[in-house]
Amino acid sequence: MSDTLFDKGHKLRQAVLGPEVVDEFLRTSDDFSMPMQRLSTEYCWGAVWSRPSLSLQTRSMLNIAILVALNRPNVLKLHVKGALRNGCTREEIREVLLQAAVYCGIPASQEGFKAAHEVFAEADMDK
Repeated sequence: MSDTLFDKGHKLRQAVLGPEVVDEFLRTSDDFSMPMQRLSTEYCWGAVWSRPSLSLQTRSMLNIAILVALNRPNVLKLHVKGALRNGCTREEIREVLLQAAVYCGIPASQEGFKAAHEVFAEADMDK
């Protein structure tokens, strides 16, 4: 893929997840892991997240639900932080987690609530 797609994805990824997070991902990547960072930046962020038909808030809420379904709490925390940066409210995030409980199961949603609560607590400490 082109550097243009990487640059576009990198800029959007920084806007959603925060430049400090993305820069740390890239800084700590080596010859083994950099191809995955490049794929994620170009494909996820440059080719998909940047499409105009869904808002960043909608994409964040979809990711939260999907990550609950996949039981990926570490990545879920990253995307809850991103959702807050995108302008999603805690109430919207709560509703997504409740919706996920119906379709993904109570235990998966409980893990999602735990992850979101940790992100909220961290955000409150930073205020």
